[in-house]
Amino acid sequence: MNSLVIILIAMAVLVAGYVFYGRWLAKKWGIDEKAKTPAFTHEDGEDFVPSSKFTVFSHQFSSIAGAGPVTGPILASVFGWVPVLLWLLIGGLFFGAVQDFGALYASVKNEGKSMGMIIEKYIGKTGRKLFMLFCWLFTLLVIAAFTDMVAGTFVGTGLEDAGVAYANGSAASISMLFILVAVIFGLIQKKVGKMNEWVKAVVAIGLLVVMFAVGMKLPIYASKTTWIYIIMAYLFLASVMPMWLLMQPRDYMTTFMLLGMIIGAVLGVVVAHPDMELNAFNGFQVGNSSLFPTLFVTIACGAVSGFHSLVSSGTSSKTISNEKDMPMVGYGAMIVESLLGVVALVVVGAVAVNGTKPDGTPFSIFSSGVAGFLEKMGVPVTVATVFMTMCVSALALTSLDSVARIGRMSFQELFLGDTTDTAKMTPMQKVLTNKYFATVITLFFGYLLTLGGYNNVWPLFGSANQLLAALVLIALAVFLKTTGRTGWTLYFPMGMMLVVTFTALIQKTIALVKNVASGQATFLVDGLQLIVAVLLMVLGVMVAYSCIRKLFGAGKNSEKEAA
Repeated sequence: MNSLVIILIAMAVLVAGYVFYGRWLAKKWGIDEKAKTPAFTHEDGEDFVPSSKFTVFSHQFSSIAGAGPVTGPILASVFGWVPVLLWLLIGGLFFGAVQDFGALYASVKNEGKSMGMIIEKYIGKTGRKLFMLFCWLFTLLVIAAFTDMVAGTFVGTGLEDAGVAYANGSAASISMLFILVAVIFGLIQKKVGKMNEWVKAVVAIGLLVVMFAVGMKLPIYASKTTWIYIIMAYLFLASVMPMWLLMQPRDYMTTFMLLGMIIGAVLGVVVAHPDMELNAFNGFQVGNSSLFPTLFVTIACGAVSGFHSLVSSGTSSKTISNEKDMPMVGYGAMIVESLLGVVALVVVGAVAVNGTKPDGTPFSIFSSGVAGFLEKMGVPVTVATVFMTMCVSALALTSLDSVARIGRMSFQELFLGDTTDTAKMTPMQKVLTNKYFATVITLFFGYLLTLGGYNNVWPLFGSANQLLAALVLIALAVFLKTTGRTGWTLYFPMGMMLVVTFTALIQKTIALVKNVASGQATFLVDGLQLIVAVLLMVLGVMVAYSCIRKLFGAGKNSEKEAA
């Protein structure tokens, strides 16, 4: 089948889903344009910062559009392009976008509280503690998988291909400039005040062009280990610095680059319109993997991701200026990510040989494929390669800084008592809830898991990510029912995701146990993953039980709460 037809069908379906289903949900749940959002009522200049609609959208999109929508569809393409496409569209519209928008909506309606604090309000303190521990363990997996990926794309030493080394070194240099320029851009906006959106966009795009030019002239060459340490240092800064100073301006600029990548890839498909060289369907069993549940947990973020709910309720909800912006930020950002997943599928389909995806990492397949499209449009091959290498690393890096910050916040919330007043805390509580201590602990354990490499961590990450989505959907169903809103649309998605994820986690645990029993395991790879997998399953069962019991008991003996 022609790839252009697939892209056009996907775009039509996703836009229609946003216009009809997304707006229907917003209408049923209720949007109050006159209500003051948490960004104003709790404004603190650090986390609660009123921002424009596109600024919040750019943060949401660049944070959630990590490695998943590229890596997942490419890895899952072994089952054929039809099942991957169907899940990207169905999952994106009725699972992922609903969860993302729901988490953002619930948080804004509850003073910008995280999902953990929302669970405490509607389900109980025990549920909140269990959920926050689950979230924290999950963030460690994301930090491990994405840090390894980003460091791998930056490696410029020890490579036989000089062209690849140059592209990686240039991308690394541009990424370092991004951090510095983002801080400067943030300070300028703080000094100038509210900027006209068009002026702001032109400045951001101009800075992008300058950074690319300088980065290509001054590539940085370093080993993978060195880059892991540098990335960890950056994550520390991103976790503790005010949102307006680093993450928001960085995400704002990154969004233009990522949208440019998607537009460039789509235009490349229009120009080249290659046929899909992948098989449409390869059966329900491919090698040692079965389509259920492997396809669903492998595609992950392109269709539904629990991590997105942490971004929606952890950072984005604290910067929304008006409730009417929520559908575009919550539902809309997920729709664009699903489109990115479709683009990744089309790219691997175009470069496949004899029905099989080419060798290499998903990042290298995607970047070389899109670079080939851009080259056919007249873009110099060197520029196209550096641009795509930078884009794929930015996909993971912008998610990394968000998840590191959320991991820090989850660790802090885990040890909060009934008060946030430090004067009333015990000495131990003061230490455990200190943002610097929480950041160091989170990054340390994330680093240990990084030693296993993303290939080993990814299956566990995918399963945990989908289980988190299931738990969030159940919690949102409780919130909607308790507050008298329509929540039945979440019942099937949450039930399906519970079945999918527990099946995948059990399979992964059995595989890890076999490795340990055979004596082929190492503690930092298999042993640590086994501990995390078992903890995630136990916590998942406990949180799901608490939420489901509340869901089917909510409203029986109590009046509906306002929110």
